[in-house]
Amino acid sequence: MHLVPPMDEEPPREFVAFVAVHLRAAQREAARLTGGPQHAHEISGQALADVGLHWRRLAWWNRLSRRDGRPHYLDRRLAIRARHWRADQIYPVEVQVGPAANGGPARPHAPEPTRTPPPRPRSSVALRKTALLPPTMRAQRRCDAEAAIAWADAYRRHRHHVYARVTATVVLMLVAAGHLVAALPD
Repeated sequence: MHLVPPMDEEPPREFVAFVAVHLRAAQREAARLTGGPQHAHEISGQALADVGLHWRRLAWWNRLSRRDGRPHYLDRRLAIRARHWRADQIYPVEVQVGPAANGGPARPHAPEPTRTPPPRPRSSVALRKTALLPPTMRAQRRCDAEAAIAWADAYRRHRHHVYARVTATVVLMLVAAGHLVAALPD
């Protein structure tokens, strides 16, 4: 028996329903936080993956507190992801050359052309494939696709966390065993 059940490879129905309810609002909020819709999909997808990673813990906490904190957690993760996204952006800076040190006129300086990063795709493969579906199925399939992508990313990160915990436990046990052996009388 587990206090928090282990994570499944497939998203639970509750998570898919959560994504269906909150996807549009999350993308609108991500667009507001990033200054436009071009990066909203990336930020909202990462935030949904964060919710997926902590879904079991959030469900456990909801049972204890008897209130649903998952939308609030999604909002917090959107804000954090947007803040990290802004910190990673490269902003062009224009440099003005001042007068020369010997008092003479300043050398003319031609501004270097700014390099723009290559454009990122605006949608995932799953979203591009939904264009092939009949219009009545697109909205639900989009939510299903977003939930599956977010859950797969969360599951991958969960596996990395498990491997890190197991490795840390083994290292600590080896260190403790070494100290015990060293403490034994000869």
